[in-house]
Amino acid sequence: MIAHWVKSAETDRTAMQHLFEKKDYSWTLFVGHLYIEKLLKAYFISVKNEQPPFVHDLNRVAEKAGLELTDEQKNILDTVTTFNLRARYSDYKADFHKKCTLNFTQLWKTKIEEFASWIKTQHLK
Repeated sequence: MIAHWVKSAETDRTAMQHLFEKKDYSWTLFVGHLYIEKLLKAYFISVKNEQPPFVHDLNRVAEKAGLELTDEQKNILDTVTTFNLRARYSDYKADFHKKCTLNFTQLWKTKIEEFASWIKTQHLK
């Protein structure tokens, strides 16, 4: 199961990069959320040896896994969680799309990649 989540996360990382290159910024960040979510769920399985919770709130997944985070990391996960657009209303999606400029997206794509690199060092088997 861990390998499944990590492999799926890596597929999302590649998709995130392709979307960014095509200037599809809101979807870049949405897929970035999926990338982090899947790595956190792989971590959850590695420490709990059970199925991860069916939630998309990244801090909740990390908390349930017992992952110790700095306040800065918690803030990053809070923001990245807002990039999950699946259940959002159309007006939120439109506002989010406007917010996703090149600079905003580059900043958060970098933060996503840095967090992903860090979580991979946290005993992710």
